[in-house]
Amino acid sequence: MDLQSTTKSQGEVVTQIIHFINGEKRTFENILTSSVKQGQFTKLVTLDGRLIMINDKNVLCVEVFKQDE
Repeated sequence: MDLQSTTKSQGEVVTQIIHFINGEKRTFENILTSSVKQGQFTKLVTLDGRLIMINDKNVLCVEVFKQDE
């Protein structure tokens, strides 16, 4: 079942900057918004097929930017 991730409002492909509670941040580009699945880990798939899994308990906030396709 597709829970309609709110990242879809930014388009089909986005860049996400994940800010972690320890002050680190990571930028992930070319995220397919249709692939975002949330559970104990948030799972993201990129255009080139990489699967990124993020432990939500370590995340402070997420920035989402629309990408030109």
